[in-house]
Amino acid sequence: MPGCARTAAGSGRLTLRRPGNRSIQPPMTDTPAADMTYARYLDLDRLLAAQSPVTDQHDEMLFVIIHQTKELWLKQILHEVALAQSLVRAGDLVPAYKSLARVSRIQSVMTQSWDILATMTPADYLRFRYGLGSSSGFQSDQFRRFETMLGLKDPKFLAFQEDRPEAHAALSEALAAPSLYDDALAQMAKAGLPIPAEVLNRDVSQPYEPSEAVEAAWLAVYRDTERWWPFYQLAEKLVDLDDALLTWRHKHVVTVERIIGRRRGTGGTDGVGYLSSTLARRCFPELWSLRTKL
Repeated sequence: MPGCARTAAGSGRLTLRRPGNRSIQPPMTDTPAADMTYARYLDLDRLLAAQSPVTDQHDEMLFVIIHQTKELWLKQILHEVALAQSLVRAGDLVPAYKSLARVSRIQSVMTQSWDILATMTPADYLRFRYGLGSSSGFQSDQFRRFETMLGLKDPKFLAFQEDRPEAHAALSEALAAPSLYDDALAQMAKAGLPIPAEVLNRDVSQPYEPSEAVEAAWLAVYRDTERWWPFYQLAEKLVDLDDALLTWRHKHVVTVERIIGRRRGTGGTDGVGYLSSTLARRCFPELWSLRTKL
């Protein structure tokens, strides 16, 4: 339920938060609060005032809204992945499936939004591109946190958050913490699957390196799905996330090439060349490589 937070553990009561973090206790009946409106509940005046194109070109509004919408969805994705991680870390694999499934569906919506942006022609975009300056989606702290929580760790992206202390701190925290995949492997070891000590005790701030022993452990899960059903289902939910992320990246590449060709990106990257290089990344490498050996 949007805007809700649990009260004392085990109480079963909810505390509702209005915009501005003011708390209200929920009524004991189904009668709605008389002073609450749709616009106030969603804080629409602030939300709809957040679009500020810097040029007078018609298509810039679409560009702004597409990217702001992606950031809102990324906020929800981070919310869901954090819950999934806490559940997996506690050994509650089955309840984590819901959040992971929700994330993959949000990813699908984000991928479809590239089709809307693709209605913008190169001429349309070039009329306002100068207004972007050196800004780029490459710098999105939420997207980098999402990658990091899935295990794709790269501290160089911290440099783009130097002017935003809270974003910098959140990304730093994610880089230093175990990823969702680290948590899954730890639970496999607790269940008796042979995850090597060097994997379990590795420096989690560093990028994950594929392991033949981890692949063998996942193979055991896939070869006896009845015995290892919770891990088998978890694995497929993780592959869903990786698959959706790759699909999003691919559509991003195609859309960018359609609009700007092989020009350099506004953030200084090689544009399509850089984006194409990301298609080789896998968050959960053994879950892909094991398929050849089944």
